[in-house]
Amino acid sequence: MLNWIKKASLWLGVIALTSLVQHAIAADSPHDAAMVSAMKAVQASQVTGPSDIKLRDQATLKLPAGYIWVPEPAASELMKAMGNHPDDRELGLVFPQRDEEGWMLVASYEKSGYIKDDDAKEWNVDDLFKSLKEGTEAANSERKEQGFPELEIVGWVEKPTYAAGSHSLIWSMSAKQKSAAADAPMSINYNTYALGREGYITLNLITGLNAIGQDKQHAQALLSALQFEDGKRYADFNSSTDKTAEYGLAALVGGLAAKKLGMFALAAGFFAKFAKLFLLAGAGFMAVFTKFFKKNKNQG
Repeated sequence: MLNWIKKASLWLGVIALTSLVQHAIAADSPHDAAMVSAMKAVQASQVTGPSDIKLRDQATLKLPAGYIWVPEPAASELMKAMGNHPDDRELGLVFPQRDEEGWMLVASYEKSGYIKDDDAKEWNVDDLFKSLKEGTEAANSERKEQGFPELEIVGWVEKPTYAAGSHSLIWSMSAKQKSAAADAPMSINYNTYALGREGYITLNLITGLNAIGQDKQHAQALLSALQFEDGKRYADFNSSTDKTAEYGLAALVGGLAAKKLGMFALAAGFFAKFAKLFLLAGAGFMAVFTKFFKKNKNQG
């Protein structure tokens, strides 16, 4: 992105940039103003790698070159504009710096207490799928009330796997809008979890089904680049003094994950449509803007 606000100003000026973004967003969307404001906040606060990103007092994300970090509160403002409901658990967002890529990653921290991982040895994948499906259905009423489409999960993209050595969990599920055609593109949440002494950090990649094979490497790389601070690591747990979570590892794949699975899916559809307005590395704003709309026109 290479300091998008400065590059855009050289081409058009801040006023012209805002005008173009306003026209880029669908005219019938009720969230136009919120998206314009969120994009400006992203421009002003972004951090490019390589850089050490402090995740509160818990961990450090050693953001590699080629990635962009959007901190709070800009990250939550963007998620809200996409139809999500972030809270104080959100840490920030990661985007690719390459303009031809179209994914985003949501980082958050849950102060759950120490999560025992014993159940990973005996969990039932079919039961986890059922829990996710039921939880997503239950969350649909809230989405409908707020004017967003209902969602349904389709199936595993990657079944849950837990690495006991690194205390990390990975699983992925495909989802789509209920109103979408049978052959409509499906959004993917590729979920990675890093367990710590006092809770866990999630790095949830949002992308399309046709791109997950290549995009999941980014979630895995960022998970490997995450390091808990001394005293906050999973191995630092003290059973005599520390809080233990009321649920086990399977809950991170089952019911507790269902609501976020659905809400992140909303962001995926929006992001896929407007990715070129966020990812401008290596090209002038006008060049990318023109290419984006030429592509849309040809597809129409």
